[in-house]
Amino acid sequence: MTTAHVFIAKSLDGFIARADGDIGWLLARDDPAEDHGYAAFIADKDLVVMGRGSYEKVCSFDPWPYQLPVLVLSARLAGTPVPPARAGKVRFANRAPAALMDELASQGVRRIYLDGGQLVQSFLRAGLVADMVITTVPVLIGAGRPLFGALPRDVDLRLLSSRSFPSGLVQSTYRLA
Repeated sequence: MTTAHVFIAKSLDGFIARADGDIGWLLARDDPAEDHGYAAFIADKDLVVMGRGSYEKVCSFDPWPYQLPVLVLSARLAGTPVPPARAGKVRFANRAPAALMDELASQGVRRIYLDGGQLVQSFLRAGLVADMVITTVPVLIGAGRPLFGALPRDVDLRLLSSRSFPSGLVQSTYRLA
């Protein structure tokens, strides 16, 4: 069985990016001296699954930030060639969350890292997220792309841990009930 896991940051008012996709407010708070647990989180994952918006954002990073293979779920990109600079690192697909999880399970993929607001929302709506590490950045940006959108029903969470950092970040880990 494949399980999906989230590691994401949001502003105090619940946004993962400004409306135009800018995450400068987040990058400005990144303190390399603080270990926020990403290396430990990613250590047992087999694959990164992200949406098109996240993919387009990380394509602007140099160097490419992932050691694991990346699957980009996008109706727009599915069927298009992967850019040569990402060949062997990235593939595109257009699958519904449940169908993707079944396909990955048949390929022996055990644990995936979900990245991107709309993607996280679609997996939550499908009941496919096992747990989430959510880091709250102490900044109000007023508007933007929300981490959570409309859901067809309440999603009960169980707090596993919470910790704060000298930079003011607060990180909480939740398991879906």
